[in-house]
Amino acid sequence: MKEPIVQTAEDGTKDLDRKILELFRAKQGGTVSGEELSSALAVSRTAVWKHIKSLKELGYQIKAVPSQGYRLLASPDLLIPAEITAGLGTERIGARRLICFRETESTNDVAFKLAEEGAPEGTVVVAESQRRGKGRLGRHWESPPGVNLYCSIILRPPILPQKASQLTFLSAVAVARAVAATTSLQPAIKWPNDVLVEGRKVAGLLNEMSAETEKVNFVVLGVGININMEQTQFPADLRHPASSLAIEAGGTISRIGVTRAFLKALDALYDDYLAHGYEPVRTEWLDRSNMVGRKVRVSFHDSEVSGEVMGIDDDGALLLKLPNGRSERVLAGDVTLL
Repeated sequence: MKEPIVQTAEDGTKDLDRKILELFRAKQGGTVSGEELSSALAVSRTAVWKHIKSLKELGYQIKAVPSQGYRLLASPDLLIPAEITAGLGTERIGARRLICFRETESTNDVAFKLAEEGAPEGTVVVAESQRRGKGRLGRHWESPPGVNLYCSIILRPPILPQKASQLTFLSAVAVARAVAATTSLQPAIKWPNDVLVEGRKVAGLLNEMSAETEKVNFVVLGVGININMEQTQFPADLRHPASSLAIEAGGTISRIGVTRAFLKALDALYDDYLAHGYEPVRTEWLDRSNMVGRKVRVSFHDSEVSGEVMGIDDDGALLLKLPNGRSERVLAGDVTLL
């Protein structure tokens, strides 16, 4: 595991970088003097210069204006806490701890270990790339650097273990909300954990849990959103058609914008879930799904079943009406729309 790019809350040095960026943004393209920066941050002018230098190394375009100070010209679309937290305003998700990696094995693995060590609810782990990104049923999630969102969130909900699958549907709704809020695209949710645009997969979810018989210790929500991935970056052996937001929208999408929108949506949905339970999540999931009333085939290992989708139940099972009129609950499998 490589060292994090930055780690907020625990890293006072990088917190100064965030404050410098806040001062730049407050000027809206204007110049901030070295004296102003030094006074606001309570550090020396030399320390200010060192922080400006480190920000430039990250990709920020900062111009030194003689006798005036510094001006921020442009920011990189880099998934670091200083960018993600700017204007985030969440109560729980990402509010206390947000850790970003240039590269890691899997954000889910990192988050799971942090949760076992006692990391607070709402801790967010983000990576620019993953060497072993996880998909459902042990599959690999393609994770090229600098184009997508690979993210895991720690939750500690006061629910029974059998209800933990409800959080998969909550996170799917959060992704759909984020896509709709930051693009002109119309996302649709496909059971159990895919978000589609025009029938092509642009996001997937993988939740992992630690639990006892009557108690959830924690749940890790794993989220992968294909944002600016190009068609040539997708593997040739994909089981289902895949795409990215940029491909579908016909232009580059702000990764920071999508990430912020997702964390905000998840924060609001989780608060609502804790206050009002699963029903509001289930209702919105069904509203955003393209499956209800459709005929589907569900394949799992060496078996398959076909029928008309009637909805999902309290445990997240897919409810099918079979050709013979019987109803069946499907708990796992790959869905193909017929």
